[in-house]
Amino acid sequence: MSIRRLAKEKLSQFAVAPDPETLPAPEKANLPESPETIPLNDDVAPFLVLQTETIRRAMERLEKTEEKIVFVVDEGSRLIGSLTDGDIRRWILSDGDLKAQVFRVCNRKPYVVGEGFGTEQVRTEMLNGNLGCVPVVNPSGKVVRLLFWKEVFQSGAEIKQKRRLDLPVVIMAGGQGTRLAPFTSVLPKPLIPVGDRTIIEIIIDQFLPYGLDHFHLSVNYKSKILKSFFEELSPSYSVAYLEEKEPRGTAGGLRALYSPTLEPLIVTNCDVVIQADYAELVSFHTDNNYDVTLVASLKEYHIPYGVCELEKGGGLARIAEKPQYSFLVNTGMYVVRRDRLDLIPEQTRYDMTDFIEQIKKTGGRIGVFPIGENAWVDTGEWAEYRKALDSLEGLSKRATAE
Repeated sequence: MSIRRLAKEKLSQFAVAPDPETLPAPEKANLPESPETIPLNDDVAPFLVLQTETIRRAMERLEKTEEKIVFVVDEGSRLIGSLTDGDIRRWILSDGDLKAQVFRVCNRKPYVVGEGFGTEQVRTEMLNGNLGCVPVVNPSGKVVRLLFWKEVFQSGAEIKQKRRLDLPVVIMAGGQGTRLAPFTSVLPKPLIPVGDRTIIEIIIDQFLPYGLDHFHLSVNYKSKILKSFFEELSPSYSVAYLEEKEPRGTAGGLRALYSPTLEPLIVTNCDVVIQADYAELVSFHTDNNYDVTLVASLKEYHIPYGVCELEKGGGLARIAEKPQYSFLVNTGMYVVRRDRLDLIPEQTRYDMTDFIEQIKKTGGRIGVFPIGENAWVDTGEWAEYRKALDSLEGLSKRATAE
């Protein structure tokens, strides 16, 4: 019996399989018959956000679009600007309020075309600017249609490419995964199945479009099973192993990858899927000269009660009725300069929090790369795994189709 089949059969015993009725339907091909005419998309509403909407609400709309862009309009659907996750990231890092109106953060000078646009000019601008979507406006500035990459480049000769990267990726896969017991009593956590694939395959799939095909796996718990899995899989990418004779924490195994060069590497836990632009992440890290950059997800928490705020001495200052709080939460993905890995002691347990504190003590710089709440999928415990099944099943199907 293959390891993949064993994983699926074991998981079925815990009755956590997703409801088939809730799984996303496969995407349908919609290719035009003629390569000379660009089909124009009439369904613009999901991509339009009123200028008076909050940035937080706009983020939610943005995360639902495949192109990761929305357009800010006034009450008459006249274009004000465009909004990407990069715009929101810069706002968050400047300590901007997510309850502010979205017109304050949008790009006021996006590339637009009129209704009599030239096809070749649009193609050229989309290629030069790596644009996934271009709005078409009428003479009064109202957004009437949208041009998507796959419609503009109908022949398939041009595929919107991710910016290429050349650096190692480390997946910390040696933990026991006690929060996923009893599944992890049989198999290592990276082999938790999602549909017909495993979570570690889905994690790796996120890196491949960027040309990243050299992976290091830190292994300890049930490492022979994990190695056998990849031997049987025989993937097109390379997999090397960082052997830990004893558990070395979330950073200890990285010591083996020390290099005196400034080359960075990406580090991720084996139970998180981050849907973000990894090229942007690496550029953010290098452009700002950070020693470590951590990826943080914006999380909102609602308190369903009136919260008492006290004055000095214990008197009541006020009651905040059902307040809402926002936090940036560490996702478990990092970009790390390899020349700083010598700060990690050899042959001892050492966590990423210890590493970050040591870098700060030595005067190093730590960056934070914010992403939206839905861009982080955590499968590290059963409750989160159940919630994540639908979105991960979609990623699994998409990768299989490709």
